[in-house]
Amino acid sequence: MNDCIFCRIARGEIPAKKIYEDEEIFAFHDINPIAPVHFMIVPKLHIASLMEADMSHQMVLGRMLAKANELARGQGLTEGFRTIINTGRIGHQEVYHLHVHILGGPEPLGSMLKRNFSAG
Repeated sequence: MNDCIFCRIARGEIPAKKIYEDEEIFAFHDINPIAPVHFMIVPKLHIASLMEADMSHQMVLGRMLAKANELARGQGLTEGFRTIINTGRIGHQEVYHLHVHILGGPEPLGSMLKRNFSAG
């Protein structure tokens, strides 16, 4: 995907505040943070969403999640953090390149979702 914004960031065509990079993944600060610490980890391989991932992607998906703790701690999140993968329209995915949000700060984050439906 030549025009994908996250592909372009990973290729260095669009500047980003990089946290980490290796041959398979790239991590950078979110341009519109919603927490004191808010960064994303993306695979360099274009995978549109988690709905497109399959067993051929297990190594890069595992690498992203395994690296999350180290990167979060490096950003000062020593008491915990939240990981979010928005998937598809229902999951409010805005950029269709798989990415993991890492969020945290000095105080606990709010509840994950408002309980506005009844389980039945």
